[in-house]
Amino acid sequence: MKRIMIVLLAGCLLFTRQLAAQDKWIIKADKIDPANYYGITVANGMIGIVSSPEPFKVKNVVLAGAYDLYGRGRVSNFLNSFNLLNMYLEINGKRIDAKNISNFKQELDMQHAAFTTTFDYGDEASIKYTYYSLRQLPFTVLMDVAVIAKKQITITAASVMEAPDALKDVQNYYNEIDRPHVTISLLTSTAKSPTGKLQLCASNTFLFNEMHGQEPRVIHEMWDNNMHLMKFSKSIAAGQSYTYALAGSSITSAHNADPLNEAERLTMFAKLEGVARLKQYHNNAWDELWKSDIKIEGDEQAQQDVHSMLYHLYSFSRAGTSYSPSPMGLSGLGYNGHVFWDADLWMFPALLVLHPEIAHSLVEYRFERLTEAKRNAFAHGYKGAMFPWESADTGVEETPVWALSGPFEHHITADVALAAWNYYCVTQDKDWLKEKGWPILSATADFWASRVERNGSGHYDIKDVVAADEWAENVDNNAFTNAAASANLRAATAAAKLLGVKADPDWENVAQNIPVLKFPDGVTREFATYNGEGIKQADVNLLAYPLKTIADPAQVKKDLEYYETRIPNEGTPAMTQAVIALLYARLGNGDKAYHFFKDAYEPNLNPPFRVIAETKGGTNPYFATGAGGIIQAMLMGFGGLDITPNGIVQIKSKLPGNWKSVTITGVGPGKKTYVVK
Repeated sequence: MKRIMIVLLAGCLLFTRQLAAQDKWIIKADKIDPANYYGITVANGMIGIVSSPEPFKVKNVVLAGAYDLYGRGRVSNFLNSFNLLNMYLEINGKRIDAKNISNFKQELDMQHAAFTTTFDYGDEASIKYTYYSLRQLPFTVLMDVAVIAKKQITITAASVMEAPDALKDVQNYYNEIDRPHVTISLLTSTAKSPTGKLQLCASNTFLFNEMHGQEPRVIHEMWDNNMHLMKFSKSIAAGQSYTYALAGSSITSAHNADPLNEAERLTMFAKLEGVARLKQYHNNAWDELWKSDIKIEGDEQAQQDVHSMLYHLYSFSRAGTSYSPSPMGLSGLGYNGHVFWDADLWMFPALLVLHPEIAHSLVEYRFERLTEAKRNAFAHGYKGAMFPWESADTGVEETPVWALSGPFEHHITADVALAAWNYYCVTQDKDWLKEKGWPILSATADFWASRVERNGSGHYDIKDVVAADEWAENVDNNAFTNAAASANLRAATAAAKLLGVKADPDWENVAQNIPVLKFPDGVTREFATYNGEGIKQADVNLLAYPLKTIADPAQVKKDLEYYETRIPNEGTPAMTQAVIALLYARLGNGDKAYHFFKDAYEPNLNPPFRVIAETKGGTNPYFATGAGGIIQAMLMGFGGLDITPNGIVQIKSKLPGNWKSVTITGVGPGKKTYVVK
């Protein structure tokens, strides 16, 4: 008996450990307040689905690369696509809604990018549904539903296709395609974007379980031009479970020349793959992604939060494209879906270290828009290439005219160039460097050589810019802009040497003469007239990382201690504290690093899924830029990883006192593992 008890106890302990490990991957929402609800995104790098507190609803569906001119600012904006996962369920003729259900719970499984909702409908049924943005199929989503009857019931389930308000010329189609042993019912909609530039299309179909016998008859209903639906009914005996699924595809003319037919083809493909295979290949794809992971021993909440940040970076990007993520990724229409330095400086390095094949998509995005950057430089009287502060599909400047960042925040050009240089450094791919990296690096170096004002030795000034600290507008000799320009020029010279081509000797001359200003006490001065004002975000501290312009630990510490006191407690973006955390970890102060690590995101979290807003107390999630900064704090700060011209190396760093270890797996092209204890 004693031996049995010991075995049972061991089994219970093992089960407890398994649950604890599972909690690192699952974010649960057991108490949901619809008035204080910030949805979490399920995405595959192309199509994003944002959750809703309403049963059988999703908030919106966003497609990467789909822009048109509408709304504020007279610039291209992200578009909501057709909401192809909205459904309803009736039980015994009564529609389920938030008011007549109980035990409503939701959870996100980050390991396999699956969002599950469960609830009870009185004493009649329990319902569970899960949706996926299928990782292996970039334009396809899946929702599977299980209804467990507590007594004899009849259900009517419907898929409702509704067009977002901004779309026009909506056309709805319903087709039934008969094949041996299966009928494919296709609910399809198409519409034009606001200016007519794009055609947006979506199609979905029910998938029925063969175990339930003959498929039910599907009925189509046309409600109006903007909405139609298909539905079926089924009787379920007491104690029985009935399962069905919905697969759908959404695509636009930005992705395919024939989006209407392609949406239906992709949906038919999913139908005939079947639910089991769709989920299997989706799970396999996420298992591959998570081979590159960050594991924290000793802090379960930090572990879950870091997994959430990695999950979102992976969800908002994918290999094999030429897309780059917006600050809010695929979580909605925030920042119009535009691409800023957020992608190149904050998200890119984390992706580059863990998944160079995904990072390739981000630099490919910039390379494909290099010609437009050259036109931009020409229009401003400069040589080379000048990248836009806000970019969308074509690569023209997309900043609204009321924001001065468009014509003046020039450091973006160096940010793009340094991402390209770092891509080479990590991959050591000389063919890529010659074909795509060198054109970016040389053209951006030409820009800076023409941008400086040559006022004597040590005074090749860069005047009239918006700083990385965006509260500093139209200032001279901004520390980050100047140092980034020098780094860009030197990277171009290094690339030329590697490729055996002649670098413009003026590049090194300019790099040596761009000033980085200091106060009399030796603190690096943010710009020529800076006198200690509050700063919006990190600027000077970026010279230590990622630029490495300042390498002396005493100088790094001096600048940190000065500028960390200039950051207001509200209204500043999350990545500032992240880079401070990174630098303190490298300086050997793990506990101070931990303070800024937590301060970078915990005050920014919103219920019920701990989604990160841009600022403390903010409500505009999901802020992927902040996630990128915090993951860099983990990788390059606590983890000690460093990108060098010879690849990734590990330097000395310090963990917080309450962490036992950090293990980083799947690093770089060689998928190496690094451990810090």
